[in-house]
Amino acid sequence: MNNPSRIIMVRPAHFGFNTETAASNKFQKTASIDNSQDLALAEFDNMVDKLRSKEIDVLILEDTNEIVKPDAIFPNNWVSFHPDGTSVFYPMEALNRRIERRKDVYELLPDFDSKQLIDLTHYEKENRFLEGTGSIIFDHRNKLAFCAISSRSDVGAFEDLSRKLGFTPISFEAHDINGHAIYHTNVLLSIGENITVVCDAAITNPIERAMVLNQLNNSGNVLITIDFQQMNQFAANCLEVNNRHGQPYLIMSETAYMAFPKASLNNHGGKVEIISVAIPTIEKIGGGSARCMMLGV
Repeated sequence: MNNPSRIIMVRPAHFGFNTETAASNKFQKTASIDNSQDLALAEFDNMVDKLRSKEIDVLILEDTNEIVKPDAIFPNNWVSFHPDGTSVFYPMEALNRRIERRKDVYELLPDFDSKQLIDLTHYEKENRFLEGTGSIIFDHRNKLAFCAISSRSDVGAFEDLSRKLGFTPISFEAHDINGHAIYHTNVLLSIGENITVVCDAAITNPIERAMVLNQLNNSGNVLITIDFQQMNQFAANCLEVNNRHGQPYLIMSETAYMAFPKASLNNHGGKVEIISVAIPTIEKIGGGSARCMMLGV
């Protein structure tokens, strides 16, 4: 139940450095690269081709040209789709990211049995935010939800959604090696059907760290721990996805793959094949990696 059976990706029309998100996202490194839009499109299209070559069902939502949305390539922050037919719209911190939300995303999913929409966008009026599966890592099998609290991840909104979904909320504080709050949980934690990846050293409070590790160790997954350097290279920003035949794949960037602990890759029992994709422009300018680009369904 933890692996999506298909993913939605947004092909960007105006990819670029987002000045409105840079203050909280320490992974954004480069303000300008020549031809960044063309480079991002090439990386996006190559990623789609690589995933489809493994018979992973990838649905493309074209970004609109009318309004510049530099982070449109990261759709997992504004909506999520759940196995029981629930979908959720999320409150976003940056003003220029709120316009990414689109109801026409449902047109890509005519067979999605939509039973309810939980709309949390009213929290924006209170300057409280919760940015989708960037902020929340769902363990659907065990009905657990994990969230690293930050300016983009409000604990009250997180607990509200967890109650509505019937999940147990597990919140904690997390910081990078320089003491900065980690903006999104999905750069330090990934949970699939077979593999869990976590940078446990980033969880600042030892009691909270022990609590999180206890839950992850009891999940039934292979647990892979990474260090700060590996986290900074997006080794936890990965997503386990099933293809049309139910074969699981762990999707990550080439940057993440090069940093990934190789012994851990060899010990996952051969159940999950790794797919690595080259997205250096998207990572440097956008401050997000492969997982951020994929909206799981």
